[in-house]
This record gives sequence, structure tokens and C-alpha cells, in this order.
Amino acid sequence: MSTERRSALIDRPTSELAALPRRAPLPAHHPDPVLDVVVPVYNEENDLEPCVRRLHAHLGETFPYSFRITIADNASTDGTPRIAARLAAELPGTDWIRLAEKGRGRALHAAWSRSRAPVLAYLDVDLSTDLAALLPLVAPLISGHSDIAIGTRLARGSRVVRGPKRELISRCYNGLLRSTLAVGFSDAQCGFKAVRRDVAERLLPLVEDQGWFFDTELLVIAERAGLRIHEVPVDWVDDPDSRVRIVSTALADLRGMARLGRALACGRLPLSALRRSDGDLARELPAGLARQAVRFAAVGVASTLCYLLLYLGLRPATGAQAANALALLASAVANTAANRRLTFGVRGRGGALRHHLKGLAAFLVGLALTSGSLAALHHSAPGAGREVELVTLVAANLAATLLRFLLFRAWVFPARDNDRRTTGSS
Repeated sequence: MSTERRSALIDRPTSELAALPRRAPLPAHHPDPVLDVVVPVYNEENDLEPCVRRLHAHLGETFPYSFRITIADNASTDGTPRIAARLAAELPGTDWIRLAEKGRGRALHAAWSRSRAPVLAYLDVDLSTDLAALLPLVAPLISGHSDIAIGTRLARGSRVVRGPKRELISRCYNGLLRSTLAVGFSDAQCGFKAVRRDVAERLLPLVEDQGWFFDTELLVIAERAGLRIHEVPVDWVDDPDSRVRIVSTALADLRGMARLGRALACGRLPLSALRRSDGDLARELPAGLARQAVRFAAVGVASTLCYLLLYLGLRPATGAQAANALALLASAVANTAANRRLTFGVRGRGGALRHHLKGLAAFLVGLALTSGSLAALHHSAPGAGREVELVTLVAANLAATLLRFLLFRAWVFPARDNDRRTTGSS
């Protein structure tokens, strides 16, 4: 990817960028290979041949559309290029490219950019992921249902065999993504993904990372733009000979998260250029900011009235601070439940406990604001009456409500959370 091409797309006015066309199923008889599976490799002379031959046999026996396998060699120094060239000559529908520089993201960007297949995928050369999941992975893209598909090892139905160290690192990484960038997808790191080519053409110029963070960056940008991400539970067996350098990769990922977070916060990415022009977009995306704000305000008015009534009822028996805490706790639980259903459109029991725990964390912020306001009032005006207390609490509660809305939208009920559950993940 050239820096000039990326800068040109980012700096170009959004009005000049046509929206992505409506998703449509691919024809049964497509003139070109429908699927291009990229296998990125670096010094994989031992695993490359058995991987590609097994993948080729699997696709030939089970895949109902034409396909291509592309070996993307990124600067290997062993016998990998020789083996890749021989496999491309021997196996029909197999190709290979060689890059002068290392980087899995760089290899995927190069291979996907040159491909004309309408569906682009990749998998790791160790074949840790069972190939039985390949057709379920790409089927939603072929049918026009989704824009991107990912394998997940962290969903119900996944079967994973790996050591506790790798398991802990994976869960911590994905948990960090959810807490910092409020992502809805469950597994950013599984080397088993696919994307429609029209989407890749818009996404790739926006992705800066050329290494292991490439996948995460692509998914976060796609999700923020409202593209539909389908998740497939996979069977996955850890490769004990993994070449991933955990410490250096983790540091690079943290730098990538910080960079991407800044770009999103500053609005430097043209996300609107990735939106679909189809009429069902409104059903795919959560309610807009204005609509959510109106509903949140209505719920807030009701919960504030409930809070004030509880406070007035408890104040004589418990004192101001205890009455404030108890009234705010009761109204916060009701507020979270009402906003979950009415404002953010989340239905069903899935994730309910997590939502309420996060809602209680937002409640603690409100408690700190209102309790702090009461403490400041009593310190500066010890003889203040009930009317002054109520005015102070209402003002503090309004400030807490605004902050809680922002927390609800970005953290408690992230934009894609509800849609993610409808597309096969948990």
C-alpha cells in the first residue's frame, strides 16, 4: 500500500466518494474464481507444501465454486520461494507472489489488492483452524448477507485446544479491545478471515499496519463504518511451533490500538465512504445519535423522577448521603434495563449481566458526581435547606446523565453489539 494512495483517500472529500453498492448474491456461474484464499508465509519450507496440498484437495472436493489459492511469500530466506513456485506449477488454480519486505499485513494487502475474485480470504499456513469452517466462513459473503467474515475461538460452539498461556493472552487482548475501542466482534486474532472484494478495495487504503495488527485495524474500521461482520465458531488446535514473538507483537498491538483510537477520536478516517447505499442500512445500524439521545432523555426523565421520590422518602430515615446512594442505585438498575431495551434495541438475555455490571460502573460515576456535589454544598453552606439540596442534586444528576449516555453508547452498548449477536456469535 502506498502512503500516497492512503492519503489521497483520507483527504478526498466524502461527497466525492460513492457509497458502496447494495450487497447482492454472486451468480452461480461466475466467469472468474469466486474465492481467492491467500496463505501468507515467511520461512515456512516445512509446513507450506502439506498445507497447500491439503487446502487444494479440500477445496476441490467440497467447495461448489471455482477458487484460487495464492501463496504470499513475504521475504522468506529459506526454501519457501522454491516450494511455492513448484506448487503453483503443479496444482491447478494455485499462484504465488513474492514480496521483498516482511509483514503478514503487507502480504495480505498485496495479494488481496491484485486479486479479481469477488471473495477474498486468508488462513494461516499451520492450518490450526479446521478447514470444515471454510465454506461457512465465505457463504455469507457469497450470498450477499455480510461484508466480512471471521473465525472465532471465543464463541459458544468453538472447540479450542491450546495451552493456558496462549489462552490467557488471547482473552486479555480481545478484552482490552472491547474496553478501549468498544468493539463488538469476539476474536480479532484468529488467522481465518474473509472479505468481499468491493469492501476490501475501500478498507485496505485505510489500514496502516503491515504486521500482525493488520487484522484488528481492518475489523475495527469496518465495524465503526457499520459494515456487517459475520462470526463463525471454529475448531482450532494450537501450533506449538508458532513463530509469533509474543512480547514484540503485544507492544506493536498496543501502539496500534493507541494510534487507531486517536484516528477515530479525531475523525481522520472517512468512515462514511464505507457505508452501503442500500435501503436496509437503517436496519443494519443502530439508531442514530439524535434518536438515541431522545430515547435516553425520556428514560432519564422517568428515572430522575423515580430517583427524587426515593430520595425524599429515604432522606428522613437514612440521612442525605445514604438516601442519595440507595435512590441512585435503584434508579440506575431500572435505567440500565430500560435503556438496554428502548434506547439501544438490545433484546434477549444474552449479555444482560455484563450490561448491568457496566451500567453499575456508570452508576458509580454518577454517585461520585452527586455525592461530591452534596458534600461541597454542605461544606460551603451547612444550613442549606431541602430545596437547595434538590436543585444541587438535579444539576449534578444532569451532568451524570450526560456522561452516562456517552458511556452507554461507547462502552456498555457498543454500536455493533446487538447486530453481532444476530450474526452467529455470542
